[in-house]
Parts: sequence; C-alpha cells; structure tokens
Amino acid sequence: MPAEFSDLSRLDRVKYYTANLFLRALIGGFKLIPYPQRIRAMGWLVARVMAPLAGFDRRVRDNLILTCPDLAESEVRHLCRAVPNNAGRSLIELYSGQSFIDHATAAEIGGPGLAALQEAREAGRPVILMTGHFGNYDAARAKLISMGFEMGALYRRMANPYFNEHYLRTISTIGTPLFEQGRRGMIEMVRHLKQGGIIAIVGDLHVQEGVDLDFFGQPAITSIVPAELALKQDAALIPVYAIRKPDGLNFQIVMHEPIAHSDPVTMTQEINDGLEDLIRDHMDQWFWIHRRWKSA
Repeated sequence: MPAEFSDLSRLDRVKYYTANLFLRALIGGFKLIPYPQRIRAMGWLVARVMAPLAGFDRRVRDNLILTCPDLAESEVRHLCRAVPNNAGRSLIELYSGQSFIDHATAAEIGGPGLAALQEAREAGRPVILMTGHFGNYDAARAKLISMGFEMGALYRRMANPYFNEHYLRTISTIGTPLFEQGRRGMIEMVRHLKQGGIIAIVGDLHVQEGVDLDFFGQPAITSIVPAELALKQDAALIPVYAIRKPDGLNFQIVMHEPIAHSDPVTMTQEINDGLEDLIRDHMDQWFWIHRRWKSA
C-alpha cells in the first residue's frame, strides 16, 4: 500500500516531487506531437530507452523463463522490446484525452459477454467486469461507457502522491465514479453494486491477501474478492479485454462468456485461464513487467 503523504520523509517528498515534474514534463511534451506519431514515439521511447534503464527487460525475461521455458530466444528478445512498447503506448494514450477516447469508442466489440451485460442492465442486476493489464484496458471502459453502460472502476493509488493526483484526474476523464483500493473504496463499491451498478476491476496483480491459483503453470497469488462480491451481490461476472490491433492505434473489444457462479476459487481460476489463453495468442500485449509470480 502506498505511504500516506504525511508519513513521507523530506527526502522522499523531494524525490517524488522531482519525479512528478519530470513525468509531467515528458507527457506534456509528447502531447504536442500529432496523435498517431505520439503513440508510436512513446512506445519506442519506453521500449528502447526507459525499459533497459529501469530493468524491465530483465523482469520480462525472468517471467518468460519461469512460465514459458520453451520459448525461442529470438521470441524472448522480441518480447523484451514489444512488451514495454505496448506499455508506453498505453501510458500516453491515457493522457491523450479525447483523441484516445475517439479511437476507443470506434473499436469493434463482440463476444457472448456483451449480450449478458445488456440483459443484466435491463434486469437491474449488478455487473462486475473483470479485465487485466492487457492491450489497453481503459479502451474497453471508454467503449462501454460510450454505449451507455455507466460504470465505476476500482483503481490502485500510485506510490508517488504528487503524480497520483494528476493520474486520478486523468482517468476520471474517461468515466466516474472511481473507487480507491482499500476499505473505504470497497464500501463505496459495494454500495454501487447494491444499487444495480456496474464496476470494472483489473484482477491480474499479485495481492498479498489473495489465494495461490494457477497462471501459466505457476502459482500466482490472486484476489478472489471479485468472485466473492459477485456471489454475495448476485452480480454477473464478465471478463472483458481490449486487444490492440496490428496498426498499434486501434482496438477490438472482446467480452467473454460470463463466469458461472460456483465458489470464489473456481470462478477466479476460470478468469485466470481465460486471460492466459488470450495472452498466448497475443504475447506482446500483456504486462510481463509485473512481479506476478512472487510466490514462485
């Protein structure tokens, strides 16, 4: 959990403030570039300059060695560049405002989960949309909101308190309400669900209080709270993902079959399995930079 601002030392405050100035200046400079060139340029910068300096290449390689040991070395080298490229594109897309929203709302959307979402809305039934750090998950949120599916979203506060304020304002432009991960955010989110609302949750991060489930053949600690909420609130649990198209600028939104209600572990494992299948078809679009397999 990120530290409270009041708990930071003077040195930490200086470091965070300086980093915030650098990041905002970088983003502001890129926003002066026309949208298509902006997205490609940020992808290149993160992949070729920032990722090697930050050690992301090693993180990607270690995760691939752990989970895909038979992957050819040439493919590993390719993913060490392609994965941070997608991350860089996603970052600057988020800060591109209406230009990004226009690309997201123009995306094709389909899959059995779309009809299930429409049925739930007509019945006044709450919905939990599960997604992951794949493609650009905010594209799916923007697309569905443009179709009239008003939704809340659970977000994780950034460690840098200065940049977090800017980040929160930015993601709010796509849609609100937003619920911060934590006790208060959970209370607000449950209240939203009880009113028949829709919420979106990114569920593919290591969560200390989670359960060891399988992901790419390795134990990955995963939160089962979304499934528990779905059972308790009788909410439809629907995985949704935004696949980046080969042009690198546009998306296809896919909504998987709703997860059948059973028990939280079984339901969450099914979400993991569906995401893994999707990643195997688009290895470069998942955030292999995360420390997803800490327990391994």
